[in-house]
Amino acid sequence: MREIVFDTETTGFGVEEHRIIEIGCVEMINRLPSGRTFHRYLNPEREIDFGATKVHGITNEKVADAPLFKDVVHEMLEFFGDAPLVAHNAEFDFSFMNKELERLGMPPLMNEMVDTLVIARQKLPGQRHNLDSLCKFYDIDTSARVFHGALLDAQLLADVYVELHGGLQAGFELGTVVTEGEGAAEAVAHMFDDALAKLSTTTRAIPATPEEIEAHKAFLQKFVPNSKWLQEPKTEA
Repeated sequence: MREIVFDTETTGFGVEEHRIIEIGCVEMINRLPSGRTFHRYLNPEREIDFGATKVHGITNEKVADAPLFKDVVHEMLEFFGDAPLVAHNAEFDFSFMNKELERLGMPPLMNEMVDTLVIARQKLPGQRHNLDSLCKFYDIDTSARVFHGALLDAQLLADVYVELHGGLQAGFELGTVVTEGEGAAEAVAHMFDDALAKLSTTTRAIPATPEEIEAHKAFLQKFVPNSKWLQEPKTEA
């Protein structure tokens, strides 16, 4: 299964007046990064809001000589193909992408939209669900993230997406052969390496000590006096 995790950076928040200035995409095969990416900075043909630059660090000077959206759109759509598109708060990225397409007289994206924000809220109720918090929850290294950046954020989101679906084992199925796109062989090798690494660290059940059992009972008696764990097991008559 092929999916594309993507992110955008923009000149501001209003989709009607603001433009995309960076697109970053990561190809996933069977919910593991394949190694293929698509990344472009774009000239938005307007000024970037100062507040937006404080978030992503992209200045007007940095994108002054960058291509226009119309110059990269066909290459981008070819990279997308018909794969589902995965984004965090996906409505935001889809709305900006579709507005750029509309300006060119092109149809909106027809790809399936997968929103990791929705998935995270379902999987992790009570947690904070922004990308930084999810990376911290799953112990994903964000040390390179001084500013928001479309490609870096897409790469971090790809790691989060893997974890939201059960970790590296989620994409590893015996008998599955990946044949889609460049980097497929690397994806398969990566899947096997990670699976073998996990198999090499076997787990075993460690019984509680008598002291731990008594401490547990004391805790239940104090805080959960009606717990079923305090009830004596029934014996056969």
